[in-house]
Amino acid sequence: MILSGPRVSLRNATFGDMARITAIRHEPEVARRWGTPEEGELEEFLKDEKTFVVEAEGSVIGAIQYGEEDEPMYRHASIDIFLTTPRHGEGLGSEAVRVLARYLIEERGHHRLTIDPAADNTAAIRAYEKVGFRPVGVMRSYERGPDGTWHDGLLMELLADELTGPTDPP
Repeated sequence: MILSGPRVSLRNATFGDMARITAIRHEPEVARRWGTPEEGELEEFLKDEKTFVVEAEGSVIGAIQYGEEDEPMYRHASIDIFLTTPRHGEGLGSEAVRVLARYLIEERGHHRLTIDPAADNTAAIRAYEKVGFRPVGVMRSYERGPDGTWHDGLLMELLADELTGPTDPP
């Protein structure tokens, strides 16, 4: 499957993406947020049908994935993303999240999406706000970081009618 935006495309990951995704996950800024992958972790990550690589200008620049809660009373989807550090600040992460959010709303039938960046990750929070995500609250000691200490997370959500910005390819 390929999902396209004006500057990025999302396609299902393959094992051929392993070297590039491994290199990105080992970049210091990415590893600081995501940790260093454990043995077999990236193989499992790449074979998940809910994982996509993010491409821009014909190159893999990161990965994005979603999860789904299918219980009818609580149905929603969640998104997680990482991009190679040299491409941070270009709006490509916002665009990738927007493309996946549109798919989750229009094709998968979700009315509500969540994303949960580290509470101190102001760049990611700004990127998600551009898509229409709104802060819900701080989740204290939410995630154990690669440094072994607990860090706060910010729960953000987006309702289907709050999705903002362009999504059609040029």
